[in-house]
Amino acid sequence: MSHLGPASLAAGVVPDDGVRIDVWLWRARFFKTRGAAAAKAGEGRIRITRGRTSGRIGKAARTVRVGDEVAFAIGPRAFAVRILALGVRRGPPAEARGLYEPIADA
Repeated sequence: MSHLGPASLAAGVVPDDGVRIDVWLWRARFFKTRGAAAAKAGEGRIRITRGRTSGRIGKAARTVRVGDEVAFAIGPRAFAVRILALGVRRGPPAEARGLYEPIADA
């Protein structure tokens, strides 16, 4: 993964090679803090599907990319989403909803 400094982020450069799952979950506003997202990723209860390969994520540093499908539960609610964008910040809810689309068969 390439390193993007503050100038790159300010210019709106979006990493195209992926971001950590905890960062993406936080940017997409599924979790209030990045630490909570990292804890969920560390539990091994997040499933990622990339192409024909599927598996569980066991650490927060796992990279996700555009097109990946992610499934997880928060309390009684189950989520299954397809990643549409990685984002560069934790923006307002409307911006966060643009980072993913729900998968109908969840």
